[in-house]
Amino acid sequence: MTQALIAFALLTWLLQIAFGWWQLQRFNRAFDGLCRLGAVGVGRSGGRFRPRVVLALAFDADRRVCGSLLLRGLTVFARPRPLPRLHGLHQRDLRPDVIFPEDRACQSALSLAIAPKS
Repeated sequence: MTQALIAFALLTWLLQIAFGWWQLQRFNRAFDGLCRLGAVGVGRSGGRFRPRVVLALAFDADRRVCGSLLLRGLTVFARPRPLPRLHGLHQRDLRPDVIFPEDRACQSALSLAIAPKS
């Protein structure tokens, strides 16, 4: 019985590593595509037991959003998705509390993504 429990724990741990690697590969491919579009701003919300959010925006030379991706979720099955409603907006017009009125995690990630870099 103990050996079966240890084998099960080991198998689930290896599956988590494999699925985590798979998710990271999908994110990296999407992020590389954004980097080809222009300057990229990235923001990430925190939270241990809440869905984390990673938001990346690509800006063109006029500081307008030309590409985006949002990765949110608790599991390794979360996929990066574009946010087409932000495309074409100028950086100064991006207001996290207006764009995501009910989602504090997305507000936090967007605030970090549009913050001026030093």
